[in-house]
Amino acid sequence: MSNINNYKKQIEYSKNLIGKIMMYSIKMRCSKGGPHEEGGKHISGAERILREDEIEDELINVYRRAITHERGKPDFINLKIEKIDEDEIIYKKRLNIKEHHVESKEEGLDLAKKLLISNAISEESAEKTIQSLQDLEESMHGAMLIDKDTGKRIDDKGIKGVRVTGIASADIAEYQESLKKDGREGLHLEEALILASKIASCKGIVAELCWSDDPSYVIGYVGTKDNYERIPILKEEGNPIGGRAFFVDTNQLNDNYTLDDLIDYLEKQVVLIE
Repeated sequence: MSNINNYKKQIEYSKNLIGKIMMYSIKMRCSKGGPHEEGGKHISGAERILREDEIEDELINVYRRAITHERGKPDFINLKIEKIDEDEIIYKKRLNIKEHHVESKEEGLDLAKKLLISNAISEESAEKTIQSLQDLEESMHGAMLIDKDTGKRIDDKGIKGVRVTGIASADIAEYQESLKKDGREGLHLEEALILASKIASCKGIVAELCWSDDPSYVIGYVGTKDNYERIPILKEEGNPIGGRAFFVDTNQLNDNYTLDDLIDYLEKQVVLIE
């Protein structure tokens, strides 16, 4: 108990000394058969942005998540903790949730196509991308970037894709309570909505399509600039392959805002969702 009290005193001293609470990013990724970079099979990943006094408990939570995931037990777990300067953080709004009802994967994919087309994605691009995600032989680590008009992939990151990091709720307790009041509890939704909200805030991205690589989770979504369009079935139960695609309006890219700038925002900019 004395060690815990001493730790809390150190936190209070640090807070008083600098006039603000320090924030930290915790990132976990785990795989089986070695690290991802050496061909290991992806099992799970997580990111949290926390106050210093919250780190210890959350480290236990993400470790438990790693070793109990339905995709298997990893033999490689990487945990990374980084300090975040307050001036690095920007705040963006949370997307509105819209629920849909479908009876099958086919209905779900057809609905996804219609939602994409209604959000300025060409029919050709929507069809090509849905097929590309269905044709994946293994889950991508990140997302593919797709030209919204032609359906061509415009990043060069292969199966790795573009990984969105630096994202969390500005007030996790309030966020979880608001979902609970709406009868929408669940870690999948909680994390996906925050992630989709950062993606929607990115200049040049007009829509997103995603479904999970967790075998038992068949729900997916289309993300737009304003809404998280939740679709109850986008794949067959038991399918361990998921995918994610971001549709880019290449007309918004130029010498002052390049594809590299867009990717830097997704991969590096720290965003808290309100």
